Amino acid sequence: MQKILSYPLSVIFYFVFGLCLVIFHPIQWICFNLFGYNAHRISVAVLNWFLVRSTHILGTTYRITGFENVPNNVPVIIVSNHQSLYDIPPFIWFLRKLHPKFISKKELGKGIPSVSYNLRHGGSALIDRKDPKQALPAIKKVAEYINENNYSVVIFPEGTRSKNGKPKEFSVNGLKMLYKFAPDAYFLPVTINNSWKMTRYGQFPLGLGNRLEFMIHPALKGADYSFEELIEKTEKIITQNIK
Repeated sequence: MQKILSYPLSVIFYFVFGLCLVIFHPIQWICFNLFGYNAHRISVAVLNWFLVRSTHILGTTYRITGFENVPNNVPVIIVSNHQSLYDIPPFIWFLRKLHPKFISKKELGKGIPSVSYNLRHGGSALIDRKDPKQALPAIKKVAEYINENNYSVVIFPEGTRSKNGKPKEFSVNGLKMLYKFAPDAYFLPVTINNSWKMTRYGQFPLGLGNRLEFMIHPALKGADYSFEELIEKTEKIITQNIK
């Protein structure tokens, strides 16, 4: 019965979700080109408020814990497991004070209203996973950017989404570049639960009535650990809290 109901609700959701992206694309352009970085950042945050709220059409709710663990006025490397595309809007909205940037595959940098524009102009890194000569300098650039401006970057070290919630092994290359070129950064482990259930049937129809949980764990000052210690500790914290 739930899957049958999800067909019409998924159509309505995709219409509203897509409409938000189309409406905010010119808004982002105006904010970025006429008013600068802060106006653009606010427009992206507001967009993602709408994107988060649009998932309520599917009966999706959110539980965010650990806001007290978010450091202030320092660069932050947000390290998280990755379960679906619906992980992204909550990071941008709920952690908006950190000005989150993303390390994304280059294919997302074109063709998607609002999303592609923000990735190209908002300070994120667009990488070619098959070309380390391109990827590593792009990650170096975003690391230096957040270190200089006390912003944050979100990285999903699994490299791809988990379709059943079970964590994949972390890839360390990107993390190593961030650790090296953002020496003042704090690593902020975040565990996501239940996001994979949004796409339990695939991209259509979508799952209904899911409670997405984002657990923000205590931050780790990168300079206090060797890279190996830091990654081992971060991965353990994240994976041990996946339900």
